[in-house]
Amino acid sequence: MKKLAILTTALTLFLSACAPKFSEQEVVQEKNNKQQKAVIPKYNISDSYYRMILPFTPSEARGLVVENLNTRLDVDEFETGLMRIAQQRFSPKDYLFQEGQYLDKKTIKKWLMRKMTTAQLKEEGMTEADNIGLNPVLSDQGTNEEKNTKSPIYLASILEHDYLIKNNSGKVQLGGIVLGIALNSVHYYETEQGYPREVEIKDEVIEREGKRIAAEVLSRVRDIKGLKEVPITIALFKQEPQTSIIPGHFFAMANVDQGSATIDQWEKINEEYALFPSDEAEKNHREDLMKFLNFKSDIEDFFPNYTGVIGKAFYRDDQLQQLTITIPMQFYGKAEVIAFTQYVTGLVMEKFPDYVNVNVYISSVSGPESIIVRQAKSDQPFVHIYQ
Repeated sequence: MKKLAILTTALTLFLSACAPKFSEQEVVQEKNNKQQKAVIPKYNISDSYYRMILPFTPSEARGLVVENLNTRLDVDEFETGLMRIAQQRFSPKDYLFQEGQYLDKKTIKKWLMRKMTTAQLKEEGMTEADNIGLNPVLSDQGTNEEKNTKSPIYLASILEHDYLIKNNSGKVQLGGIVLGIALNSVHYYETEQGYPREVEIKDEVIEREGKRIAAEVLSRVRDIKGLKEVPITIALFKQEPQTSIIPGHFFAMANVDQGSATIDQWEKINEEYALFPSDEAEKNHREDLMKFLNFKSDIEDFFPNYTGVIGKAFYRDDQLQQLTITIPMQFYGKAEVIAFTQYVTGLVMEKFPDYVNVNVYISSVSGPESIIVRQAKSDQPFVHIYQ
């Protein structure tokens, strides 16, 4: 059986990696024709992550994504998925990450509003200059059901990520930005009596409206000081309903050249998440589902004291890339946790193809008990028992 990771060793390595004399390099950051000292971490925890320039400068729009997306799963995928898309154009080897510094909270909130009629503007005490909402007008005529069914809210959130690059003279400046546009698959509203209702939005409508909104966002972004010439990537994200236990996914992206204010071509992104077990997985990913069910059955045969096994599968171009498994168990002692973790580790190595990243999280009512990580093409899993 593979060696178990020891908490004290992990902690020592973490503290060592944080020592400033080993992990920093000073640079000069250029922004709005001003220069200021900044620090770049020397080491990166993974090639999949960007180094972030310090001191950390939070976006003025921070928190809006959490406010406007349906679930924490959507929030996480929207942010990390946008970084994954960025890597295709802005390599982590060459670019540094910084939270968006150009779109502030006030601006984005106005863009997320509905467009208003003249009468609605007057009622709200607003002028035409404030009428910059990117969601459709809600008619003054008809019932709430009729109005919301005809004009659902499509745009849920906008996220900006900035990517900085260091030149030969040691100065860091903006090298590109990536914009994420999150779109609703379900519009939620209330009747006049206060009863909750919902409108499902078809995929073709989500795509059409997403591209319309993206074109307008690009045009507006080009008018912002400092963004007229910078390369821009825009990606469209479909978020899942509020009741979903899997996240949404990106489905289209476009690269906009330096100085351009038009989107000439959209590229399809073939990504999705699937829940194991589920009817959808049975229909679309039967072979992978059977491997998961065999894994689940083997656990049932030897350890009855667990309450279920749930899998979240991530697919890119119809190929399984990552499988995240959660296993809640009844806790009867640390010895049982160790035995159970050892057994599950063996199953992970035997049951799933070596090209798939597999993460297993074992927990009890007391909290996390252990974690198993098997990276693709690796024959040495990482296993940690919480102390």
